[in-house]
Amino acid sequence: MSTVLDVVGGVLLLTGAGFALVAALGVLRLPDLLSRMHAATKPQVIGLLLALTGTALCLRQPAVLGLLLLVAITQMATSVVASHMVARAAYRAGHLRRDLLVVDELEQEQTPDWREPRGAP
Repeated sequence: MSTVLDVVGGVLLLTGAGFALVAALGVLRLPDLLSRMHAATKPQVIGLLLALTGTALCLRQPAVLGLLLLVAITQMATSVVASHMVARAAYRAGHLRRDLLVVDELEQEQTPDWREPRGAP
């Protein structure tokens, strides 16, 4: 049973590393800020969770399991909030390519009172 858990843990570690590699390549290759932010958060968090699960299966110690769970919860909570706030700030500052947006639900919501709405003369 121990050997099976070690093999599954190793596979999960390699899969998590693969997801992290895909996230890094996405950050380098994608065309705009919002796409890069998606690549930086989604696969990276999944990769980390897979790596943490693989580590937990390989080590199997209660103290380590608690610490890995704490790391997973902290990463999931902070990554989502941080990426959302950075994306909102980038949208407000205009650091995105509007030609790549399919739907822009924030356009009316984000237009400040002191600035003309988009398309106004």
